[in-house]
Amino acid sequence: MSTLITNIKQLVQVHEHNTTILKGSEMKTLPVLENAYLYIVNDTIIEYGVMEDCDGIDAETVIDATGRIVLPSWCDSHTHIVYAGDRTSEFVDRINGLSYEDISNKGGGILNSAKVLQETSEEDLFEQSLKRLNQLIAMGTGAVEIKTGYGLTVEAELKMLRVIKRLKQESLATIIPTLLAAHAIPNAYKSKKQDYINLITEELIPQAAALNITHFVDVFCEKGYFDIKDTEAILEAGNKYHLRPKIHVNQFNILGGIALGVKHKALSVDHLEEINDEDIEALKGSETIPVALPGCSYFLSISYTQARKIIDAGLPLAIATDYNPGSSPSGNMNFIVSAACVKLKMTPEEAINAATINGAYAMGISNMYGSITRGKKANIIITKPMNHYSEIPYAFAHDPVEHVIINGQLLK
Repeated sequence: MSTLITNIKQLVQVHEHNTTILKGSEMKTLPVLENAYLYIVNDTIIEYGVMEDCDGIDAETVIDATGRIVLPSWCDSHTHIVYAGDRTSEFVDRINGLSYEDISNKGGGILNSAKVLQETSEEDLFEQSLKRLNQLIAMGTGAVEIKTGYGLTVEAELKMLRVIKRLKQESLATIIPTLLAAHAIPNAYKSKKQDYINLITEELIPQAAALNITHFVDVFCEKGYFDIKDTEAILEAGNKYHLRPKIHVNQFNILGGIALGVKHKALSVDHLEEINDEDIEALKGSETIPVALPGCSYFLSISYTQARKIIDAGLPLAIATDYNPGSSPSGNMNFIVSAACVKLKMTPEEAINAATINGAYAMGISNMYGSITRGKKANIIITKPMNHYSEIPYAFAHDPVEHVIINGQLLK
């Protein structure tokens, strides 16, 4: 199976050599070819160039992209899309003045989602999640991380992992599963948190590792959830089973989770709505990438990640949706790219880099995804007609996607 895309107005994110991460000032540059072509065979990018060099290339499918932008599909490195039901009532509660913490304290929030998920059959959970996943793909996302964390029992967490495995098997999208072992403390363990941590470290992590579905472990390191000591115990338990950390830190409070993540060689530290100079210094020279989640800030009306502080310090940054039922019920990466420009003060170039190459890095897959490079997988967005890629974040409420190609297949 071969596909040739011709007359591309702008072929975006073109790298001659395999680029896997962009840091600091590197994020300001977005390589573009004007009036270009892209040649795909099976699931792989084989060749690209300017149209005058396109003669002699035969393909089974030819797509005329006149007036359109072609770029790598979005790489969404932080989602919770396997959940049951919704939390619309809490949305109304917040409008009426309750905070995220108020809702959690009265049994809402994560505990609410956990109760519904525990009562939902595995098949129903799969069907709900597949529908969401297909919506993400249609909006241009070709690679997505999916966390557990709404189970809060060993069996329910394992159920979530099995659903993620099935999504991975049945979808064309690239899916990275993460065991969010410690998302909240169940009501039954409110007065005996250490017993719950023991359950995670002695039962959940070993059983999850035995399924061989995920290579990552996550913790919600936050006041009222899991403190630094708790988080370290869970990360150390994960390390025994070769589960690399990807942790929630600094959403509401600075506890030292970023330095802890770096110490344990976390692939990413996510949220960072709050950040200080010590956090920045901890990240310098590490392999850990910060991930901003502007959709969560928008929905909860909390601080936005200080992207300028992070990038101007020479660090990399990825952006992701945090798609979940309580604090960011949208998986639209086009909006996230726009929010990064409008609210995080990132340039269009920085935002697109953060949503492609750096998003892929935050999932550990940037050697094969996130750029237009010979030999990388053909996960591609073809936009509707537009003059320049900066129109994607500019027209924030519009859908810029006309066609999506995943693993070389043009989706209908």
